[in-house]
Amino acid sequence: MSSEELAQRLAAIADDKNGTELVALDVRQLVGYTDYLVICTARNERQAKAIHDEVYHQLKRDGWLPARVEGVGEADWVLMDYLDAVLHVFTPEPRERYRLEQLWGEAEQLDLDLSGARGAAGSGSGRAARLAVA
Repeated sequence: MSSEELAQRLAAIADDKNGTELVALDVRQLVGYTDYLVICTARNERQAKAIHDEVYHQLKRDGWLPARVEGVGEADWVLMDYLDAVLHVFTPEPRERYRLEQLWGEAEQLDLDLSGARGAAGSGSGRAARLAVA
């Protein structure tokens, strides 16, 4: 799975769990530690945890584990680092406070095709993911 496909997959799973204000920023030209930042808003901490859980379980099933996860205990800002793409799940207040889209304003936005994503987030290619991890 390419880094762009991973970013699309993270966004699709978050969208499937009713995450809102989804944005994927292409930061390849700006930083060396990741290719994409995927950002979404959860209504509350409970939904942020649900998005985290769904992302974790779906990608684990395909052989992908995050290198690092932070913030699940408080769940007002959950970060899941999959190296090539990093998912940020915010509740509304921290998203407004940290304004990552403005901080990374130089980054191009990836065109997220979420029109058919509902219910399809789990249909990613498990074979490609296992090959990438192996």
